[in-house]
Amino acid sequence: MSDSVSLINKNTSNNLLRRDVRFLGHILGEVLVHQGGNSLFTIVEKIREMSKSLRAQFTPEMYAEFKDTINGLAPEIRHQVIRAFAVYFQLVNIAEQNHRIRRKRDYERTSGENVQPGSIEDAVRKLKTLGTPTAEVREMIEGISLELVMTAHPTEATRRAVLDIHQRIAADVMELDNPSLTFREREQLREKLLGEVITLWQTDELRDRKPTVGDEVKNGLYYFDETLFDVLPQVYQELERCLHKYYPEQSWHAPTFLKFGSWIGGDRDGNPSVTSTVTWETLTMHRELALLKYEELLTDLLKHMSFSKNIVEVTQELLDSIQHDRDMIELPSDEVLPNEKEPYRIKVRYMVEKIRNTAKPNVPAGKKYNNPQQFKEDLLIIERSLRNHYADYIADAYVQKLIRQAELFGFHLASLDVRQHSKEHEAAMTEILAKMSICSDYGALPEEQKIKLLTDILNDPRPITSPYLHYSESTQECLDVYRVIQKAQQEFGRSCIASYLISMTQGASDLLEVLVFGKEAGLYLHEPDGSVTCTLQSVPLFETIDDLHAAPEIMTTLFQIPAYRNSLNSTNQLQEIMLGYSDSNKDGGVITANWELRVALRSITAAAKPFDVKLKFFHGRGGALGRGGMPLNRSILAQPADTVGGGIKITEQGEVLSSRYSMKGIAYRSLEQATSALIKSALWARNPQADPSEPGWETIMRDISEQAQQKYQDLIFRDPDFLTFFKQSTPLPEIGELNIGSRPSKRKNSDRFEDLRAIPWVFAWTQSRYLLPAWYASGYGLYSFYQGNPENLRILQEMYNNWAFFRSLIDNLQMALAKADLLIAKEYGSMIEDQSIAERIIRMIEEEYERTSELILKITGQQEILDNVPVIQESIRLRNPYVDPLSYMQVQLLSELRPLRDQGGDDSLLLREVLLTINGIAAGLRNTG
Repeated sequence: MSDSVSLINKNTSNNLLRRDVRFLGHILGEVLVHQGGNSLFTIVEKIREMSKSLRAQFTPEMYAEFKDTINGLAPEIRHQVIRAFAVYFQLVNIAEQNHRIRRKRDYERTSGENVQPGSIEDAVRKLKTLGTPTAEVREMIEGISLELVMTAHPTEATRRAVLDIHQRIAADVMELDNPSLTFREREQLREKLLGEVITLWQTDELRDRKPTVGDEVKNGLYYFDETLFDVLPQVYQELERCLHKYYPEQSWHAPTFLKFGSWIGGDRDGNPSVTSTVTWETLTMHRELALLKYEELLTDLLKHMSFSKNIVEVTQELLDSIQHDRDMIELPSDEVLPNEKEPYRIKVRYMVEKIRNTAKPNVPAGKKYNNPQQFKEDLLIIERSLRNHYADYIADAYVQKLIRQAELFGFHLASLDVRQHSKEHEAAMTEILAKMSICSDYGALPEEQKIKLLTDILNDPRPITSPYLHYSESTQECLDVYRVIQKAQQEFGRSCIASYLISMTQGASDLLEVLVFGKEAGLYLHEPDGSVTCTLQSVPLFETIDDLHAAPEIMTTLFQIPAYRNSLNSTNQLQEIMLGYSDSNKDGGVITANWELRVALRSITAAAKPFDVKLKFFHGRGGALGRGGMPLNRSILAQPADTVGGGIKITEQGEVLSSRYSMKGIAYRSLEQATSALIKSALWARNPQADPSEPGWETIMRDISEQAQQKYQDLIFRDPDFLTFFKQSTPLPEIGELNIGSRPSKRKNSDRFEDLRAIPWVFAWTQSRYLLPAWYASGYGLYSFYQGNPENLRILQEMYNNWAFFRSLIDNLQMALAKADLLIAKEYGSMIEDQSIAERIIRMIEEEYERTSELILKITGQQEILDNVPVIQESIRLRNPYVDPLSYMQVQLLSELRPLRDQGGDDSLLLREVLLTINGIAAGLRNTG
């Protein structure tokens, strides 16, 4: 395609996005008039135009008039104005998501033989172009692994009911592109959309209570039900299509390399609502959905199975299978049974009955599926028979997909990880060992003695607990969790729970404790031949900078302990290790966190190498930039290629789930890009092409990191006024009242900075438009090397152009700087009681912002921040004037609410308006936590 044609298509595509935004904006305008009269529409338009003018050309007079207009709003009007801007962003977000799907379709329609960059075909074609042998391609495909893990981290500010309305609006807006619509059909579509926007306007955005863990489980299952059950097999089908296309001499069946897991219902760290009972109920809900999906798909398959024995010859294997089912199962008499001449329909009808019986207790083994493999075997019988009479299309389109779904989801749907804080294990172990007179105070022992004691217990088959002893509630619950895991593995299969994550891992004993508890529940077994079977892996979570530094030594200590190494036999010597992006960032700042995580990946990998242990790194990324957030494919490619051999796990949480997986087209594109990135990463690992300058760059980066960390911690940890500044100039206290998660915002009931979770930390800074965790101290660190020296600047530019790690870091900083707005942020500073504190710290932040911005432009050679991504640059530029009024109103509302609360009063309507602005700003900036 020529550049001119490409440009025309791009402009046409962008015009369609603008068309949709205008269209939805006009509908919202009608709704405002319909619901609030012309006066509401007029004031919203006035504020919008003033905000745009201020952005275009700031003058003190216009600024004063703008603030007077906002501050002069009567409460009943102000409430509706807030909602108008918030709903506008919801509609813009829908239009932009639809546009992403449209752009992919446009590319595929107009590109001819061209292959879309970042697609699966792009990656496979590159393998072929480079002359990668078939055997090596097979090794690579069998070696890649990605598990995406849904978490219930409370960063999704939008209610499920609202997201459902968004889905319907999105489908209707997409229909606008249908060229065959008649004038009347287009009018009807518009009327339908008007009705949906009115419904959205009249639906409460705010939850009236905190969601329960069960609610959160249902929210996570929504994505499996709506998109993932269908989309995930499509990714596999596309990979196999491309492999067949470029390597036709081989038959291909891609192994299970891409799957989803979950923490929801298993993550008990700091959340007392997640109990062993809740974990069991979660697994039951997982199975219920999996079986329901299979029943739906089999019922649909019946429609396509009308092949008649009068016309085709089916296999004897199929007929024998039907006879076996008939001998074991009596179908309900009140249902219409299939025609005897249509054997496939008979077989599928028996399969439906067996699926329905699978979760029922006391049903004989022959009347149900006892495991997913039995279900898959029935499907394979049907597939082989279909191919026997050349019905290959039906086999490929329907049965093969069902086989893949059985392989991916089994009857457990998704592996559930369990997580708990290391101190909880230590407390339970201390009580148990004291009651058995094994050790009077385990918690007080030095680390070496803990390791020896725990190792001795693991080597001794005798238990350390007794059913005749009474334990405290917390210790009993700790033990119950392991017993539930053992029971679940028996009921749902070993894959239902395989990893036990330990927050704040600070020693080898933290992992050994989990194995000891597992031994008590039969998860760590001494076999008669002397071997060990362990069906639950201890997974350390290294979160702070100090934890990252300690990690290699901790893992080396563990790998030297035979009792621990024996536990890895069940995983083929594969050890999972989780790295926390949120707490490392909160602890050391964005530059230092990124650097230290890279160093940790390398050093932990080196520590495992002498023991021939493969590592699977679990990257605990959040959605926001300040918590390691970035597009999925970039987060894969950002890892050092030599650290991905054992596979990758990545958390997917909060608003990331709805933005990536609520629409099938976007879910597919995200997973396709991730698969492409995995293949490219595997290729790089086999053919390392590090720049010879990289060791020197790493030395420079280490020094930059040290300087940035010093600057960051000078403000965050060592400035005596910083916590006052943070709490008074952000909506931190009010975020806790937003009812967006079942988990408390603090690990303990304290006001210590260390006990504040990373999510509200980042969320609060985003609301106040500082986005401080995502960029602060970066400029200082970079300047410590630059020092105004042209030669040093040239080196930084080389690093940006030739080092993927540094480029990713700088580009993430650009995104954060573009979304930050210090003029608006200053407004939040007005809420600080001691204005001398406000002025001093704001001045420090402004200086660092300017320094960071100027230096990044020098390094990248750009004129403006985000010139390298003009689409996002334009989106932020267009959004800001609409976010600004919400920010000004939030400051005004907080300034009214907080003094009232300080005097012992309250105002539920004021609080409600504050929470509405929080939702609106989150939608406008498209980032929360």
